[in-house]
Amino acid sequence: MPPAVSSVDGSATTSPRRTPGASSSRKVLQLLLAFSERRWEASVAELAATIGSPVATTYRYVALLKELQLLEEGRAGHYHLTSQVMPLARAAQLANDMVQLARPSMEEAARELGETVMLFQQFGDSAVCADRVECDRAMRFTFEPGHSLPLGVGASGKMLLALLPEIERDRRWASIVEQRGPAVRDELKWALENRYAVSSGELDEGVWACSVPVPTIGRRPTVLSLAGPAARITEEARHTAITALQEYAIRIQRAISSYSL
Repeated sequence: MPPAVSSVDGSATTSPRRTPGASSSRKVLQLLLAFSERRWEASVAELAATIGSPVATTYRYVALLKELQLLEEGRAGHYHLTSQVMPLARAAQLANDMVQLARPSMEEAARELGETVMLFQQFGDSAVCADRVECDRAMRFTFEPGHSLPLGVGASGKMLLALLPEIERDRRWASIVEQRGPAVRDELKWALENRYAVSSGELDEGVWACSVPVPTIGRRPTVLSLAGPAARITEEARHTAITALQEYAIRIQRAISSYSL
């Protein structure tokens, strides 16, 4: 196995090693993973560019996924995932013990703070929403379980990026700074030193969000986040939310520790 590298909060992050002799299989899976809520359909040419494969070869990959009823053609020349993949998402959520352990604290936090509370985890270059608990005053959000955003974007993406080992953060700097400017370095430094990150209108207009790390030794980097309409969250309420989330994150850590014993 490749060596594990500890993140700032003690989470284990492992640099994936490429499996020999699996080039074609890797491309097929990369093609499947190319679909997301931001790109729910794509042409063969677009998919070929994404996975770095010739168009003719990509056609064969698409044909295989169509045969397995994982892809189907929608509007002319464009393909999308089928409902066949939905049980996979549910199975992944049920198998994620972190979600089960965090859920009681998330529900209590949503009731106490009166806003939506979410759990995000780092997968590669993305922050993925693993679970969400809405409050009584729920509003429409982009985020729902399975939704992903790039590391370094939004409160959750910034906090997760800040938690990564320095060598991994540095590897991702160039593209993030190019897209968002050098100020993002200061934001991440602040998040790391103060153990929370915030954003306002960064992903959804009029939405304020904060995110705090969940201490997870030997596990995937994880953060607890809150989001709600900026207009109804006063400055005092924002400070209260951050402090409360940090306390709930510690509760989740204790639940994890008890579960691991």
